[in-house]
Amino acid sequence: MDQYLDLFLNYLLVEKGAAANTVAAYSRDLARYLSYLGNRTPDQIRPSDVAGYLAHLKNQGMAPRSRARALSALRMLHRFLVVEGYSELNPSSIIEAPKGVHKLPAVLNNRQVEALLAAARGPGAIELRDTAMLELLYATGLRVSELVGLLFSEVNLSAGYLMTLGKGSKERLVPIGESACQAVRCYLEEAREELLRGKGSANLFVSRLGEGMTRQAFWNIIKKRALQAGINAAISPHTLRHSFATHLLENGADLRSVQIMLGHADLSSTQIYTHVTRERLKRLHGEFHPRG
Repeated sequence: MDQYLDLFLNYLLVEKGAAANTVAAYSRDLARYLSYLGNRTPDQIRPSDVAGYLAHLKNQGMAPRSRARALSALRMLHRFLVVEGYSELNPSSIIEAPKGVHKLPAVLNNRQVEALLAAARGPGAIELRDTAMLELLYATGLRVSELVGLLFSEVNLSAGYLMTLGKGSKERLVPIGESACQAVRCYLEEAREELLRGKGSANLFVSRLGEGMTRQAFWNIIKKRALQAGINAAISPHTLRHSFATHLLENGADLRSVQIMLGHADLSSTQIYTHVTRERLKRLHGEFHPRG
């Protein structure tokens, strides 16, 4: 089966345009699966083998969400084998995903967001850059890889939008609010050239060495500013993405619009936020209904 795994991973990378991190995750999940199966050909694998593998993962203490991800990976592999003619059977097609308690994403409340943004503000080049990055992240809900990978040419401040390349190399337009636009303008006018130190760069955000920002560097920035803001909860760049989506829905945005702005390929990915709309409906009912 190893040769089929290599073909599948190449298909993900080249034809589907999957990110390298995504391909690496599939590779790890599927290598574990093939190790469990042993030396079997695709047509020798039965639904009972897939179910047995999931039971094996459960016995090893793997959480339902991780087992569901493993099932998603092997489903894609078996569909690929059938479509490409390497197998006549898809043994994963009748296997249901593991069910478990769905953990809701952590979010910051409005006061915490304001404190985080305030902690970054200052007249120096580093402060102006950090403020611009945090404002833009909260205003757009970008993934951290999309934020640090933004090019100067992809941001149109006068029109109030940016273009980003998301998962699967899919482009999307995302609106930017005026507060974030102003923060980015200040950074461009007063800080970026100082940080570049005479170097050229296509990246919008650069480090103190004049080079493109990395995910790890921004992770350290957000942890530092959260500490300065007195936020005790562990937060990450993804926390601001979740906060962006949650606060939009709390204030009346529809789920479909949030899906587009987040760059989710499927609405089911956005439905983790439906608890927000339910809570808002309950609150409105309690506030305005005569018998609420």
